[in-house]
Amino acid sequence: MGRSQAPDSVESCTRETSEPSGPGRRLWRNRLAAAAGVVMLCAAGLVSVGPTAVAAVPTRGGAPLYISDYSNNRVVKLPAGGGPQITVPATGLVRPTGMALDAAGDLYISDTGNNQVVKLPADGGPQTIVPTTGLLRPLGLVLSAGGDLYVADSFNDRVVKLPADGGPQTIVPTTGLLHPWGLALDRVGDLYISDFVNDRVVKVPADGSGQITVPAGGLSQPAGLALDRAGDLYISDTGNNRVVKVPADGSGQTTVPTNGLNDPLGLALDAAGNLYIADNYNNRVVKVAADGGGQTTLPTNGLTGPTGLAIRPARPGW
Repeated sequence: MGRSQAPDSVESCTRETSEPSGPGRRLWRNRLAAAAGVVMLCAAGLVSVGPTAVAAVPTRGGAPLYISDYSNNRVVKLPAGGGPQITVPATGLVRPTGMALDAAGDLYISDTGNNQVVKLPADGGPQTIVPTTGLLRPLGLVLSAGGDLYVADSFNDRVVKLPADGGPQTIVPTTGLLHPWGLALDRVGDLYISDFVNDRVVKVPADGSGQITVPAGGLSQPAGLALDRAGDLYISDTGNNRVVKVPADGSGQTTVPTNGLNDPLGLALDAAGNLYIADNYNNRVVKVAADGGGQTTLPTNGLTGPTGLAIRPARPGW
């Protein structure tokens, strides 16, 4: 979907939900009209862009990389160590976006156009629908170490939590979110949320001390989030066609060295610290090597609007 199509997509989608009143109403309309059409989830196909240098997929010591192929209504997998792209056997997806993998390899997918989250068991068992209530355009997903699932319930301007023990869905206590997109959890359970329309990232501490704004400057339509082992936060600064890094030590925001990004969305980090970026409008996924080796393009086939990325958590022997 080209950017010129976004306003029409916005209008058709926004009829489905109520608009905020007061000062937020104008911001809401203007921001969404200017945003990537993917957030509106009503668009046609994108224009293909040729690849740049091609990299090998994650090698032994890493893990398979999953990509939500938004406009093709599917999820694909790049196997660890190479091999051809595989289409994940998920049925009935409409505009898939965010994904998360648990330690067992079960895959959770935001089936955004169907307003639900689906689960594909790693053992090949049947696809199931995660029991949620009232979702409207779910986007980002993240799993806690204990198996609690968090969902960015974007058009409801909230994040919900589904406890691993099967308890009822709860709403994460946040303030002022407008179309939350990406989610990330750090080692102590603090939750990071990209507040797409408000051009910020917020943090909800696990200790209940209250929401704070992450000190990231100049963001425009932040979407995907990823945290490395040191606690450094990566943000796809979509409106600025870049990815920024906010170090945990407070040493100051930097821009990740990339070339030619056009609407970067989902992010993922592998166990070696390599960064993967869903470069949406370029219909590709790029890898930024942790060792400073530069940016390369992964060998994918037929992507049209890659949106979300997921890598299985590291485990012994990988």
